[in-house]
Amino acid sequence: MKEIKQFDVVILGAGLAGIYTALNINPNLHIGIFVKDEIQKGSSNMAQGGIAGEVNFNPEKIKEHYEDTLRAGSYHNDEAATKILVEEAGANLKNLINLGVNFDKTPDGNLVVTLEGGHRSRRILHAGGDDTGNHVMTDLRNTLKTRKNIEVFENEMAIEILQNDNKALGVIVINKNNEEVYVLANRIVLATGGLGGIYKRTTNEKFACGDGIALAYRAGVKTKDMEFVQFHPTGFYEEDKIGKTFLISEAVRGEGAILRNINGERFMQKYDPERMELAPRDVVSQSINREMFDTWSDHVYLDITHKSKDFLMHRFPTIYKFLLEHGIDMSKDYIPVAPLEHFMCGGVSTDVYGHTSMENLYAVGECACTGVHGANRLASNSLLECIVFGKRIADEINKEASTFGKIDVVLPDLEFTHELFNFRAIREDIRDTMSKYVFIVRKAEGLNRAKSIIDKYVSDLKKIQVFSRYYYETLNMAETAQLIIDAAIKRKESLGSHFRLD
Repeated sequence: MKEIKQFDVVILGAGLAGIYTALNINPNLHIGIFVKDEIQKGSSNMAQGGIAGEVNFNPEKIKEHYEDTLRAGSYHNDEAATKILVEEAGANLKNLINLGVNFDKTPDGNLVVTLEGGHRSRRILHAGGDDTGNHVMTDLRNTLKTRKNIEVFENEMAIEILQNDNKALGVIVINKNNEEVYVLANRIVLATGGLGGIYKRTTNEKFACGDGIALAYRAGVKTKDMEFVQFHPTGFYEEDKIGKTFLISEAVRGEGAILRNINGERFMQKYDPERMELAPRDVVSQSINREMFDTWSDHVYLDITHKSKDFLMHRFPTIYKFLLEHGIDMSKDYIPVAPLEHFMCGGVSTDVYGHTSMENLYAVGECACTGVHGANRLASNSLLECIVFGKRIADEINKEASTFGKIDVVLPDLEFTHELFNFRAIREDIRDTMSKYVFIVRKAEGLNRAKSIIDKYVSDLKKIQVFSRYYYETLNMAETAQLIIDAAIKRKESLGSHFRLD
């Protein structure tokens, strides 16, 4: 007998996008949030810098935020979606505060705002100094516990979308007991996060495998802008370090840090003399990559030694403590850094209400492509995207709630194998391939070589259907990598984070 659960709304993922969407849905609706790992893990929890946005409506400042976002995105952004992002920022930031989020304030009670690369004004709210994501998510999870209409299922992974005639009806889930569960819902929201796990070095958790993107792709849902993978310029450099890497926040450069090469020489004036270290991430990452090539090195340095120890300890408590544990006093020592995978600008294609190309299916957050980031994301716009479009999806669901009812679906009779295959070698080769050929600098020869490797893995994996999280993560990694490579091959010119050397 197959286990069946039914909800009004199912949300896959419990980062900021998933939880904020759930908290804005009518409390009379029964919501199931399914998280493939533990709820306190994920990229939202690790966000250091903050959330960009003008809290108070100021047309001139909102226009400037809009222009900064377009400029950072190489004008590949969807203009209508970008206007919505910046214009609806204030209301959603206030809503976050009403939901219990405590942003940092001055002694007289005003919100503290900081500056980051690509921004012309201080408009970034933060919490806990440089521990914004952890503070925001802890506050929201506390609010989530008070909502009786929302059930959270940890360590339960959706592996396929149930659909009929391009209408989403539910998902198949592997529960924590490794059992098959059919979860039916009137509306499904993909909020599964990023794909850093397909690269050797990333700021993401290793389990960020592009799950929502691959899940949608297998169901025939459209994706967009998959070539635009953003690489963060300043991941903490440790020799031979693989996997999740500690991030040195953009805000450190926002507070005046200088980039120096292995010889101690400042170099950003050669690449972007106007904005220097405050250029957008694609420019800074590509500049560092060139500087490392020219100096035969595998890292550069971040220098903020001109700031006082007291300032650094209070402004960047998390980073200061981490570095001290690694033998670096950032008030005296240079910080070794190198670019690494950070954020997916593309994803499941949506309109400005979060609708995908499949009826009843929404996408929000990093797995979605609303078009607001263009070819490269402006710093601290990612958490903003989660709340602005999460609220819009919630509003859509609330408007449609009167039509919800029991779902009748013929459950597919899928045949799985339960053999314990080992996919470790495939996963390692996917990461090696993406990091070698589909990184900051790309060439046709390397992309085509990557395509032949990844295509074979996708083909081989599809010959079997193993009922395990490990198998589906590996399949999701391969299919997401395949989508990135195909899009990168198709785009011949350099644009934003997609840099073609040829």
